[in-house]
Order: sequence, then structure tokens, then C-alpha cells
Amino acid sequence: MASLSGGHFSFKDGISGIPRSLGYRTLGDERGMDARICGYNPPMQELNMVQQVAVMLLPALFAITVHEAAHAWVAKQLGDRTADLLGRVTFNPLRHIDPVGTVLVPLVTFLLSGFLFGWAKPVPVDGRNLRNPKRDMALVAAAGPGANLLMLLFWALLMRLGFTIGEAAPWFALPMVYMGLGGIYINAILLVLNLLPILPLDGGRVLAGLLPARAEAMFSRLEPWGLLIVLGLLFTGALQVLLAPGLHLAQELGLWVGGLQ
Repeated sequence: MASLSGGHFSFKDGISGIPRSLGYRTLGDERGMDARICGYNPPMQELNMVQQVAVMLLPALFAITVHEAAHAWVAKQLGDRTADLLGRVTFNPLRHIDPVGTVLVPLVTFLLSGFLFGWAKPVPVDGRNLRNPKRDMALVAAAGPGANLLMLLFWALLMRLGFTIGEAAPWFALPMVYMGLGGIYINAILLVLNLLPILPLDGGRVLAGLLPARAEAMFSRLEPWGLLIVLGLLFTGALQVLLAPGLHLAQELGLWVGGLQ
């Protein structure tokens, strides 16, 4: 997500819905998938809350960290070193984590509702330093979802590696498969959600960069209401409907690369 103020805007990761029951039954058995690869048939068990947190923690940290670092790195390549000078072009999650938005709020909302709601520390970008501000703002915005797509493929390959190891070392392979599933799911949500053409989401920034000047000015007037619009869509169930086709496509890609298709 992004908020525009003068010549600056800051990116925050927004909302993601993670079901309480994560496991093969969620992404595999109920759709008739055969998880037996290379002779390895992992147990189709549901994870308890502690196991879910353990499985999701590393993929979630990487999803947020790489997303934010991508914004900062692309901004640097396009002429703005604001985030770079603040140490944000890094994969160190401590540089991107907001104690409230990345830790406390997601934990509370997940425990109470089964959904994750949160944000990362804003990545400052000064549009005045960009070589082509209108175009480059859109490119900086697109870098975040693009990073989530790459991360989705990474976790899918890790899951496939876990299946390949299989029975030779199940104690090592099973966590890889579960974390791979979690990484696919988290990054699919962040990818699709952030591409919604609503300011201040990344997709809104990309759309603003493609619109003619007059249309962009009119579109930008909606930005102060963007978060309320997203929350309204979330709590009415409309957000899930809007995201469903993109989530299905992204998750199918991840499962295909990971060997579950």
C-alpha cells in the first residue's frame, strides 16, 4: 500500500487472509490432488495453532521483507536514494518490521478472527529525485508485487525439493513442504491484493502512472478513502470475491511448480 504526501509516498503491505487450518487438506486433499511425489506420501494432518505460526513465520517475514526491499531497490535504480540512505535496501527484516503493524496487530487479528491484518514500516520514496516521476512511481510500486511473485516461485521450488527428499529424510522434508505451502499462500495473497487498482495499494499506483494527467488527478482524490474502501470490501466479503480469480491463478501456478499438479 502507499500513501502520497507532497513529493513522497510510502509503501505498506496491507491485508491478507490466512485460514486457521493450513495444511495439505486445505490446499491438497479437498481438491483431489495426489501429494505422493517420488514415493513420498506426507501425512495429511491439520496443524495446531503453534505449528501454523511456526510454518507461517519465516515465509511471512520473507514476503514482507523482500516486498519492501524491492520497492527501495527499484527506487534507487531509478534515481532516488532516500530509502537506500535509510538502510532499507536490505533483506534484514528488522529494517522493515513495524512492531505494531507487523507483529502485534497481525498476531491479535489472527488469533481473534483467523485473518492477518497488518503493515510494514513505510519505505520513503521522493518522486522529485526520480528521472521520470510518473512512470518511475509506477515501476517502484510494481516492484513489490513482482517480488512476491518471485517469492511464490521460490517457496514452490522449496516444496518440490521437500517432496524429492521425501522418505529419505521426512523430518527435514515435511517442514519444507509445509513452509512451501505457506509461502505460496502468503505471497499469492500479497501479490493479488496489492495489484488491486485502489489507492493507496500498489495496483493503484501503477494505474495512476498509466492514466492521463486529468484522469490521474481525479483518481488520486480517492486516495484518502482507499483504506476505508479496502476495509469495507473485507468486512462485507466482497474483497474475497474480487481476489478469488487472481488467488486461484497464483496458487495454481505455485502448486504446479511445487509438484502438486
